[in-house]
Amino acid sequence: MTGQLIAVAIGGASGAVMRWLMASGIQRLAGGPFPWGTFAVNAIGSFLLGFLFVWLIERSTVSELVRLALTVGFLGAFTTFSTYSLESIRLLQEGALALAFGNVVGQVVVCLTLTWLGIQLARAL
Repeated sequence: MTGQLIAVAIGGASGAVMRWLMASGIQRLAGGPFPWGTFAVNAIGSFLLGFLFVWLIERSTVSELVRLALTVGFLGAFTTFSTYSLESIRLLQEGALALAFGNVVGQVVVCLTLTWLGIQLARAL
């Protein structure tokens, strides 16, 4: 159990740092009120989780600790539903209804689609 906790903690710390770096960098490049940084990391993370779920469980012989570090730890911290929720509410509060709707619907559709594509790609390889 201790090894599992350490694996998740190391993966989680790495994922959180990577999320902050990528999301803030993407948002800085994109500009504007739409939360492109969060949208991008959630989309990327969804694809990677779908891919790694199949690759690590069905195709790989990596240890349980590596699987936990990458999926629960890294990708669990890399993607962020709470930030997505807060940014959607803030857009609503600012009266940006179209942007809020685009964020809510867009992230759900894009992330589900990319998770599915990741699974399909991993199974095809």
